Amino acid sequence: MAGRNERSMKALKEVWKRAENSLCADCGKPDPDWASSTLGVFICLSCSGIHRNIPSISKVKSLKMDYWDDAQVQFLAKHGNAVTKAIYEAHIPIYYYQPTYNDCQVLREQWIRAKYERKEFTEPGKQLPYSDGVKEGILWKRGRDNGQFLPRKFLLSEREGCLKYFTKQDAKEPKINVKIDIINATFQPEKIGNPNGLQITYLKDNKTRNIFVYHESGKEVVDWFNAIRSVQFHYLKVAFPIASDNEIKNRLTRNFLKEGYMEKTGPKQREAFKKRWFTLDHRRLMYFKDPLDAFAKGEVFVGSGENGYSVQKGLPSGTQGNFSWHYGITIVTPDREYLFTCETESDQLEWIRAFTSVISQAMTPQEYASKCLDAVSFPS
Repeated sequence: MAGRNERSMKALKEVWKRAENSLCADCGKPDPDWASSTLGVFICLSCSGIHRNIPSISKVKSLKMDYWDDAQVQFLAKHGNAVTKAIYEAHIPIYYYQPTYNDCQVLREQWIRAKYERKEFTEPGKQLPYSDGVKEGILWKRGRDNGQFLPRKFLLSEREGCLKYFTKQDAKEPKINVKIDIINATFQPEKIGNPNGLQITYLKDNKTRNIFVYHESGKEVVDWFNAIRSVQFHYLKVAFPIASDNEIKNRLTRNFLKEGYMEKTGPKQREAFKKRWFTLDHRRLMYFKDPLDAFAKGEVFVGSGENGYSVQKGLPSGTQGNFSWHYGITIVTPDREYLFTCETESDQLEWIRAFTSVISQAMTPQEYASKCLDAVSFPS
């Protein structure tokens, strides 16, 4: 018996060591140490918890702590991540967002359920709930002034190239009508206080407007998210006919590069530093009095190093404004310096890394145009 167990463990380790199995099959996290004995995939601890919630599809076991019999090991050897992905990920639409281990629970759970439970990607041309160019339904939207979440009708239309929402179910005119190419959508469960919370942003008079929504169903809110990406993709294919699919894919909805609290001072650099919520959305750095504000109090364009932008650790000597946080950051632009402080050194280093990643990238023609239009800056 002991010899047979040793043989099984040795065979299991051989399969486990294959390069194809070195990343979680579902989120890409390195060094997965769990596996599904019914699907044949190697997965991380976090994804194994999602698999455990669909026991009719997937039976999960620890590769380190649980016993694997010969038949189970042979099943893993015959399958593994490459073979299983070839089946369950054979026909993923290019616009569909495939989450990573850094993404929130609802995105990762619905990705796993879409693959293995609903088998959405196993057949070519399958009709999907986010692929037909139109989506209509109710989302709970946070009121701009009162902060209450109320049900609102939303309509997404590829033909019209827009997203609308209506304050009343039978309203004929929408409260907003936003062009699809200026919309971004990103999941914000912690900020919104709901596991299915989605933040939709768009530009209004060259200022960023935030809408915060959720749906009770994780599947429904992720379907909305991918429907927005689908409509954006097809709209941009028409607008930029010579662009490759991957170039267009990279212009779809994106996560913010960094968010969190910092302190800021005004342009004279003598005012007291005030604590504000900051969002870095590629080249737009915005600050808000509250994370759930509909509009930013101020925005600044963050350009590239070759255009005179840089980030420096610390504050200029002689900075006069009073501040309670002591880990400073200075953003240098052709027009002025912007001064911030962070609560911890780790926050400071994370912000510097985020700014550096933006400043190190060359500006596109569209970003030059955006800078020319952007007359918004941080008020005092």
